[in-house]
Amino acid sequence: MFTLPSMDSAPASTHAYDDVRRPASRAPRALATEAVHAGRDDLARQGLHAPPIDLSTTYPSYDSRAEAARIDAFAATGAEPDGPPVYGRLGNPTVARFETALARLEGTASAVAFASGMAALSAVLLARASTGLRHVVAVRPLYGCSDHLLTAGLLGSEVTWTDPAGIADALRPDTGLVMVESPANPTLAEVDLRAVAHACGSVPLLADNTFATPVLQRPAEQGARLVLHSATKYLGGHGDVLAGVVACDEEFAGQLRQIRFATGGVLHPLAGYLLLRGLSTLPVRVRAASATAAELARRLAADPHVARVHYPRIGGAMVAFEVHGDPHEVIAGVRLVTPAVSLGSVDTLVQHPASISHRIVDERERRGAGVSDRLLRLSVGLEDIDDLWDDLRTALAASATASTTAPVPGRGAAVV
Repeated sequence: MFTLPSMDSAPASTHAYDDVRRPASRAPRALATEAVHAGRDDLARQGLHAPPIDLSTTYPSYDSRAEAARIDAFAATGAEPDGPPVYGRLGNPTVARFETALARLEGTASAVAFASGMAALSAVLLARASTGLRHVVAVRPLYGCSDHLLTAGLLGSEVTWTDPAGIADALRPDTGLVMVESPANPTLAEVDLRAVAHACGSVPLLADNTFATPVLQRPAEQGARLVLHSATKYLGGHGDVLAGVVACDEEFAGQLRQIRFATGGVLHPLAGYLLLRGLSTLPVRVRAASATAAELARRLAADPHVARVHYPRIGGAMVAFEVHGDPHEVIAGVRLVTPAVSLGSVDTLVQHPASISHRIVDERERRGAGVSDRLLRLSVGLEDIDDLWDDLRTALAASATASTTAPVPGRGAAVV
């Protein structure tokens, strides 16, 4: 028979939630070990194996004076209140587990999760704008909606687009952020993060690490103060959760929590649970999919229907390629590969960036960033390599037949 503990059995100053956020110090662990155990260090002490899902929106307290003091402390610094949660918009134990785990994997002091990647980026821009630093320096290409958010000035920001070599010259007294993606969406272009961070000086560098994940690179170790993820992608890994997260130092995390509390872009606890579960297999999934992607890039480069292949030096599970034929016919011709937006799932996805993910970017700017009308973006999953190749090869041949531009027989594409 199970018995519930007495209400007076634990000191009022302690709570299991504190163990989630501030686990005991320990020796460094390998990434694969952290992926499995981070955010779960307290479970055995509670007699649990799987992490619980806390769906509460509010939490009772009989000491309203203490609640007032905790809320005042949060308003001052954005630090998470000691003790039990207060309200679901301020914090949640299940989400905190994911934040703790992601911070460990990225090598940062903290992480703050949001309802989507765009909500996470919006919070960063609002945090900088709140200090009067509205100017952003950014390097194209970025994810299309990130590009649009900056270009349209929807949050009052002003952007200067430049190449990596021009970052230092583009900085102004009111520059609050430098933003890059590496590898970039969708061309997989890479930048030297350490050199970019040096060029930023005292201005925070935000590196979108969605494509690489901490399995392939940890931008904070190369000087980035902020590491952004669309957690919808590889961190979740199964196409069933929408989320975003920023890994950063605790000072900036406090600012982001205050923005999240004020704007309401919170992550649902069930999503936090799914993300924590996704992290446990992240290294295995990324490495397996990356091996398949590298081989697909090689085969695509040798196919006469392919004009150019983009595959990053860092590796990864993303491949971009330009076709001689009609890219829309490739989309229409796949049967095993799923024609859909997003990426990072266990199944392989293909999409046409100029039509969907980057449609919102000005056509001239889009093409100038290397996003041509014949470019396709492939997110490689965990299927068998030969099954995937058979599907792609058939679709490529059909696209060439439907196109008025015939492929050059026997000529393969360069991998860039």
